[in-house]
Amino acid sequence: MKKILVFAGTRPEAIKMVPVVRALRALDTFDVTLCASGQHKEMLEQAFADFGLKPDVDLGVMAPSQTLAGLSSRLFIAIDTLLEREKPDAILVQGDTTTAQVAGLCAFYRRIPLGHVEAGLRSHDLEAPFPEEMNRRVISMVGQWHFAPTELARQNLLDEKVAPSSIYVTGNTVIDALLEMRERIRKKPPALPPAIEAVLSAKRSIVLITGHRRESFGQGFENICEALKRLAEHHEDVSFAAGLDSEHHS
Repeated sequence: MKKILVFAGTRPEAIKMVPVVRALRALDTFDVTLCASGQHKEMLEQAFADFGLKPDVDLGVMAPSQTLAGLSSRLFIAIDTLLEREKPDAILVQGDTTTAQVAGLCAFYRRIPLGHVEAGLRSHDLEAPFPEEMNRRVISMVGQWHFAPTELARQNLLDEKVAPSSIYVTGNTVIDALLEMRERIRKKPPALPPAIEAVLSAKRSIVLITGHRRESFGQGFENICEALKRLAEHHEDVSFAAGLDSEHHS
């Protein structure tokens, strides 16, 4: 039985890796260990709990006002120690977070095969998204299996001379997570806050906005808010619901 170590550090990683963990655990050929790095804490715990999953390992690397360098240093030590102890046959990471990038490098240093879920996304600008564009390029350099969500993502990898035989177009696992949650909600509808109930009962079109990128801090978010204000003024038949993450994604 092959031992697979699956990493997730942020809420988006947790949501997108849930279907992967479920699929692997449904097979008799894999022993799956789910590792939460703790890059996000409360939001990560909430995401897993929403899907009825609990990490087997929690590295707990989150610290107040952490810098990317500080986070990376804690991740390198914690992940490398974990790999030494667990000795997995392969590891899986998702996306372009600092957790995914550091886990990928740790696997590379120990010559452990690496699979990258949602591989091949590119902006071709290292400044945007920052530092995610760098993270995902690094992971692609050291990975053995590249699970691209789209043909465009596959082409990005081919343009970077990634071996075609190592690229698999799978679609995006967030859709699998969405469909699972839809079924859960249909079976047991949750109680919603009055403000959300009021919006839904109005039977209007709804636009949900979320923002968290570092490059949007300051003037970027002011511009977003101004644009939303103008849209709301010109489209009175549409409800705009905005939420900002309290923690950095990367």
